[in-house]
Amino acid sequence: MCDVGTKSLDTNFATNLVGTQPMNMPEELFRRIADQTHNFFPKAKLGYGFTEPLVYPYLLETLDYANNKGLYTSITTNALNLPQKAEQLVRAGLNEVFISLDGPQEIHNYIRGHKSSFQRAIKGIEMLLEHSKELEIGVFCVITEWNIGHLKAFVDFFKDFPLKRLGFMHTNFTPQGVADIHNMLYSDSYPATNSNVDEIDISKMDLNILWEEIRSIKSEQYRFPVTFSPEVESYEGLLDFYQKPEKLIGKRCHDVFNNIMIKSDGSVIPAHGRCYNLTVGNLYKDDLNSIWNSSEISQFRDTLNKAGGLLPACSRCCSAFAR
Repeated sequence: MCDVGTKSLDTNFATNLVGTQPMNMPEELFRRIADQTHNFFPKAKLGYGFTEPLVYPYLLETLDYANNKGLYTSITTNALNLPQKAEQLVRAGLNEVFISLDGPQEIHNYIRGHKSSFQRAIKGIEMLLEHSKELEIGVFCVITEWNIGHLKAFVDFFKDFPLKRLGFMHTNFTPQGVADIHNMLYSDSYPATNSNVDEIDISKMDLNILWEEIRSIKSEQYRFPVTFSPEVESYEGLLDFYQKPEKLIGKRCHDVFNNIMIKSDGSVIPAHGRCYNLTVGNLYKDDLNSIWNSSEISQFRDTLNKAGGLLPACSRCCSAFAR
């Protein structure tokens, strides 16, 4: 389960997502980011992630500002508040929305602990479609012990929706043993912690049923692409992913060379929240171009390259599987 949701706040993942002050990024800082993105990287995407963007108090103003700069914007959301925000998001010029769901209605609502969470998300999607034909909508679902056996029904539910794509993500997790192996080599520069292991039990995941569901889903034709991250090609590969977490499945991280994450205090880390808690600059002190080419991030990229593309604690990070 997500470290933030389980209040495991000492992990790299949780540290990257919560605890930074101020809680909400100041509107002035966002404008600085948008201005510099427009000047230095005009084709870049501005993604709202963190914990839940739809409760960000300056969401609509900043979307409108970015849109007026000609910048591409995307939001990743649990969609609980989407019905109230849908029309406003379209008017503000949002380009893309990624909606995180945990399975069909009953499963999703059980996992989220909210009796109408799924229904509100679907209502929000329908309202987005009502107000825009151009907005790209993607749905993503993390595979867990609770939704295995229900994945095919989940895809089938959306078969008539004009989604950009529907993606399944195998659980991203870092057991303590993998973190220990990593820290024997990189604890001084890029220390790792366990991550996303509380309240999950890999041994309870029925991998036989999961493999049959994957095969069944891939045998169908849908109006949108259905993807898995990673794209496991065999049952043996599925066993390796979940039962041998120290084994590298992907080949290299591309996100460190393509993305950065900016926190609400202006500090910047490589890639995104699942990456190492390595500050590579601060927008209050340096400009975006300088940070992108800073010695700190350049050294980290060089370390990754010398290691062959991934460090030990990268073994089950979603960035290791990006194509």
